Amino acid sequence: MSILVRHAMTEAPKTLSPGMTAADAAGLMSEYDVGAIPVASEQDGLTGVVTDRDIVIRVVAKRLDPRTTPLADVATAKVITVSPDEQVSDARALMGEQKIRRLLVVKNDALVGILSMGDVAWAEASARTVGEALKQISQSESTERLNEGPDQGTPDRVRGTT
Repeated sequence: MSILVRHAMTEAPKTLSPGMTAADAAGLMSEYDVGAIPVASEQDGLTGVVTDRDIVIRVVAKRLDPRTTPLADVATAKVITVSPDEQVSDARALMGEQKIRRLLVVKNDALVGILSMGDVAWAEASARTVGEALKQISQSESTERLNEGPDQGTPDRVRGTT
């Protein structure tokens, strides 16, 4: 039996408008123990998503004031969405392709949920498939350069086969 996104997603996520601040987003993330907040407005609908990483990289690291920095300036505008009727395995593959840890779930142009890598892990209950997806999401040229060296695994000298 295939598991659908609707069965694994977090429903009815909190949203903030583009005019709200990075501090507002951080406060909401803290209150609800989440790492991403969709950004939406009445007239434009879903306009982006702001993550805890966005706040650190685009606000804190640049020494901007989170109390005055609007989400419109720091949110990721390229939003990758998935339907609640998609299979979780397809959503996981999309996360890997797009190198993202969360998908916004949209039905009939309305935000209905968020699917995180954690949700996928619980739904699929397979550490290996989730681990492979996380590896694919996390790989980049810079991490590969930093990790140049011996192949991963138990060295022959430890296994006693040298």
